[in-house]
Amino acid sequence: MAILDPVSVRSSKELTLDDLLVYGVSIKASDIFLKVGSPPGFRILGKIVKPPLPVLEPEDTVRLACEHMTPQMRIQFEQTHELNLSFSVPGVIRIRQNVYQERDNVATTCRLIPLKVKSLDEIGVYSQAIRTLTTQPNGLVLVTGPTGSGKTTTLAGMIDYINETRQVNIVTMEDPIEYVYADKLGMISQRQIGVDTASFGEALKQVLRQTPDVILIGEMRDMETINIALEASETGHLVFGTLHTASAPETLDRISNMYAPHERPMLWLRLAGSLRGVVSQKLVKRADNSGRVVAQEIMVTSPTIEKLLKDGSATELYNAIRLDGQQQFWGMQTMNQALESYVVDGVITEEDALLKAGNVTELKQNLRQIALVAASAKPEETQEEECGLTQLAVVAAALPQGPARNTFAEVGGN
Repeated sequence: MAILDPVSVRSSKELTLDDLLVYGVSIKASDIFLKVGSPPGFRILGKIVKPPLPVLEPEDTVRLACEHMTPQMRIQFEQTHELNLSFSVPGVIRIRQNVYQERDNVATTCRLIPLKVKSLDEIGVYSQAIRTLTTQPNGLVLVTGPTGSGKTTTLAGMIDYINETRQVNIVTMEDPIEYVYADKLGMISQRQIGVDTASFGEALKQVLRQTPDVILIGEMRDMETINIALEASETGHLVFGTLHTASAPETLDRISNMYAPHERPMLWLRLAGSLRGVVSQKLVKRADNSGRVVAQEIMVTSPTIEKLLKDGSATELYNAIRLDGQQQFWGMQTMNQALESYVVDGVITEEDALLKAGNVTELKQNLRQIALVAASAKPEETQEEECGLTQLAVVAAALPQGPARNTFAEVGGN
């Protein structure tokens, strides 16, 4: 398929959605935005870029947004003014599309997803602790982070790792289906909400009759979903889910706050018995602007973490994760420890690390301390010159060694 040349497009009527999607792949965009009164926008490394394309008219956005809709989807959108769908541009890319209405006009956003599921190695997730989570016979594993933080890509890598290494039956519930898996050592059934099943709740009620070993829930949106996920994890299934939270303590607080106060002690006991781990992540721009890397906070339910969960002590989880990040027994690390290692290695800048920090003051103090250690390790005549944070790499080898430094291979930022 030919790649669109923005300069040669004289009218918005010439544009097709597929042309824009192929062009987006060519410029390594992660998202495409189409709305009335603006030219098409492309998110590249987290920032919106507008190539020299024509401004879109109301009839353009309707035509482009509906290009891959079925007649039934068009009727649904006319009734609700909201629609999620997914499709593939053959041989090029897979798309997750959201169509909505703004100021009485149709608008749409498309997320670009690779056709091939990338392995954990290919996306740069080398943590042995994360691989260990995929080998659990049962329990609940959560992958969290803000929108656009790579949750879907990491979770897809984990599911594909199970598919390659275990003879199990995997059932996914997604809205919509994003990555498409092929059966390997395991078998995978993918169910799309609104197409293959009415809702997450209904799919979860029926999933246990499908004799799954592993269950993937696209998003744990409410208490009903969380209850059924916990029940499945307690009855011998390994359950994966996502939440839009920035850290393990915040994730558990979010879940706890969905329940009435008198229900929370039992909830914490259930989590202590079922939760296997929480991976919270953010994407950070590389110092050389060549892409983004994934910074991950990793919490594993060690005996210490289990006791804190039984006690309902979410506020103490951070210190327990940080301590294991220093000792490296279970493979845990805080977000600040992940960011700190990247700064030390020169992968990201201090400024970008501080923007993503869970605790800005703590990270500033840690980086300053490392800089002072670096300065004291130098001859006196060079100490003054080299005591800045730009010399952090001098002490990289002396730091406690955590999980391998992750790099995130992305089409854009899925």
